[in-house]
Amino acid sequence: QVRLVESGGGLVQAGGSLRLSCAASGRAFSGKVMGWFRQAPGKEREFVAVISWSGSSIHYVDSVKGRFTISRDNAKNTVYLQMNNLKPEDTAVYYCAARRAYGMGPNQTPADFGSWGQGTQVTVSS
Repeated sequence: QVRLVESGGGLVQAGGSLRLSCAASGRAFSGKVMGWFRQAPGKEREFVAVISWSGSSIHYVDSVKGRFTISRDNAKNTVYLQMNNLKPEDTAVYYCAARRAYGMGPNQTPADFGSWGQGTQVTVSS
């Protein structure tokens, strides 16, 4: 099991930027595919982005393509989500997660991921 702690959320105006970080602890982080999900009030948890261990394979949900960038620094056991040109509809709690087994592609579901952080709130005002 890998322990995950997110940070970097906050309140920002539309058009602004935030950078989320996800610090992982434990040797179980090694080799893991990592993802970001988000959950808005009254809605299901939604896939946002996923990155392979090497960083060579990345996928995004269509609604964030061109605005969000996922990256990772394996030496620091940290995954990032750079969010630019934020919109009010991006408002949600953002979660970092480690995948149970290798699997890439844009159709990621929460059930594919076995370790989760506590979440960080992102609020975008209009």
